[in-house]
Amino acid sequence: MITKEDKLTAIKSTQLHDGDVGSSSAQVAILTKRINEITEHMKQNKHDFMARRGLIQMVGRRKKLLKALEQTDYDQYKKVIETLGLRK
Repeated sequence: MITKEDKLTAIKSTQLHDGDVGSSSAQVAILTKRINEITEHMKQNKHDFMARRGLIQMVGRRKKLLKALEQTDYDQYKKVIETLGLRK
């Protein structure tokens, strides 16, 4: 589970302006943090199929957000990809 402090640091790395907590880039940052945590959990618990299902759903949600961000603001998309260390 992601802590409040981890969530705030993830948001601060990609927020567009002060007080921005709901933009696509902020949501992608939060999802990326959660995906990384669940991925580590899955490495130790290979038979946790509910966590696997949640992980797949989060990856799909992040993919949709990134696709929408790419179509609306390509410069912000490139910045988010670079900041979070994601591959296209």
